[in-house]
Amino acid sequence: MSMITYTIPALIGIALTVLAVFLMRRRLFAGEYRRLEQLRQEWKQQSDRELDAQRTKISLELKEEFINWKNEYNRKQNQKTNRLNEMERRLVQKEENLDNRYVNLENKEKDLKKVELTLAEKDRRIEQSQRELDGLLDEQRRKLEQISGMTVQEAKEMIVNQYEGEARMESAQRLKAIEEDLKEKSQVMAKDIIGTAIQRIASEHVVSSSVAVIDLPNDEMKGRIIGREGRNIRALENATGVDFIVDDTPEAIIVSSFDPIRREIAKRALETLIQDGRIHPARVEEIVEKIEKGFDDYLREIGEQAVLELGIKDINPELYYFLGKLKFRSSYGQNALQHSKEVAMIAAFMARELNADVNIARRAGLLHDVGKSIDRETEGTHTQLSVELARKFGESKKVQEAIASHHMDVDFTSVEGVLIQAADTLSAARPGARREILETYIKRLEKLEEVCAGFEGVEKAYALRAGREVRVIVDSNELNDNKVFFVSKDIAKRIQEELEYPGQIKVTVIREVRAVEYAK
Repeated sequence: MSMITYTIPALIGIALTVLAVFLMRRRLFAGEYRRLEQLRQEWKQQSDRELDAQRTKISLELKEEFINWKNEYNRKQNQKTNRLNEMERRLVQKEENLDNRYVNLENKEKDLKKVELTLAEKDRRIEQSQRELDGLLDEQRRKLEQISGMTVQEAKEMIVNQYEGEARMESAQRLKAIEEDLKEKSQVMAKDIIGTAIQRIASEHVVSSSVAVIDLPNDEMKGRIIGREGRNIRALENATGVDFIVDDTPEAIIVSSFDPIRREIAKRALETLIQDGRIHPARVEEIVEKIEKGFDDYLREIGEQAVLELGIKDINPELYYFLGKLKFRSSYGQNALQHSKEVAMIAAFMARELNADVNIARRAGLLHDVGKSIDRETEGTHTQLSVELARKFGESKKVQEAIASHHMDVDFTSVEGVLIQAADTLSAARPGARREILETYIKRLEKLEEVCAGFEGVEKAYALRAGREVRVIVDSNELNDNKVFFVSKDIAKRIQEELEYPGQIKVTVIREVRAVEYAK
C-alpha cells in the first residue's frame, strides 16, 4: 500500500513535468516558427524587389537596344532611299537627254532630206547643162574640121609629133625637180613625225638597279630582323637568295641581288614580315613560299596594267603573265616592259600621223620583245619566240609579221613593220636608256650561279654581295658533312677555271638537316 502511495504521486509529478516541458517546447517552437515565417516574408520581399530591379534594368536595356537598332535601320533605309532617289534622278536626266537627242536626230533627218532634194535638183540641172555643152563642142569640132581640112585624130598626131621631144625634155626636168622636192620634204616630214612621237611619250630614262631599299618603322626592327645570333636574317637570305645589308642607314634595310624577280620576292616577304610582326625562321620560310606561289598572279596584274595603260583591247589574258615578266627583264640595263611600252606609244603616234593602222602598230610594239620573257628557258631568238607567242595567243597575221621584221630578220610586209623597227631603234637609242655595263654584270652573276648549280647534290645557288660571294644549299640526304668541304673546294676550283672576275669569290656551302614528323 505504501508502495502505491509513493508511486502514484511520483508518476503524477513525472507527468506534470513532461507536460510542462512539452508546453514550454511548444511555445519555443511556435516562436521559432513565427521567426522563420517572418524571415521568409522578408526574403520574399527582398527577392521581389531584386527581380523588379532586374526586370526594370533588362527592360531599359532592351528598349535602348531596340532604339539603337531602330536608328540603324532608319539610317540604312535613308541611305537606300537616297540612293534610289539619286538613281531615279539620273534615270530621269538620261531620259531627258535621250528625248533631246531624239528630237535633234529628227530635225537633222528633216534637214538631210531637204539637202538631198536640193542636190538631186542640182544634179539634174548639171546633167542638162553637160548635154548642151557636149552638143556645142560637137558642132564646133565639125566646123574646125571643115576649115582645116583635117580630122581631129590627124590634128592630134601632128601636135603630138611636133611637141613630143619638147614635152619629154620638159617632163624629165619637172620630174627630177619633183623628186628632189619630194625627197627633201619627206625627210623633213619624217623628222617632224619622229620628233613629235618621242616628245609625246614623256618617258623617263630607265636604268635597272640591283638594290632595293625597304623602309622600317623604327631602328629596333633591325634587331628583330637580324634575330638571335643572326638566325632570322640567315633564314631570309637562304630562303630568298638575296643579300640583306643592314648598315647605319636610319630606319632602312637594303636588299641586293642581280635577279629582279628574286629581289622583288625578298622585298615583299620582308615587308609582310614587318607588317605581321612575327619574325622567326619558320615564319620566314612560310611567307617566302606563300609569296612565291602568288607571284604569277602578281605578274599577270603587271601585264594587265600595261595593256590597260596603252588602251589595247581584246588581247588574250594569257599574255598578261609574259608581259609581267618583262618588268623583271632588262636589256643593256633598260627595263624590257618599259621599252615595249615606249615602242608601242612611239609606233602608234607615227602610225596616226601617216594614216597607218594604229591598233596594229600599238599591239606589235607592245609584243615585239615578249619572247624575252622565256628566251632563257626556251631555245630560239627572242624575235622568233615573240612571233610564236603572238601566234599562239591569237594575234593577227599583220601583228606577227610586224614583230618578225623589227630586227630586219625578214623583209618588211607593211608600213607598220617599218614603224616598229624605227620605234624600237628610237627607244633603245635615247640617251641614258641603256647601260651595257649592268648587262655584262648580270650575265657574269648568272654564269656564277649556273656553274655552282651544276654539281651533284646542289639544290640552290645564290650569288650575293655583287658577286663576291656565292651561297650554295645542298641536299642533306645526298651529301654528308664531310662531303660538303670537298664540294666547296671543287666549286671554287671550277670558278677559277671557267670564270673571269675581279678580286676573290667566297664559296659558302650550307647543309641543313631537318626532322619532320606528324602527330595524328
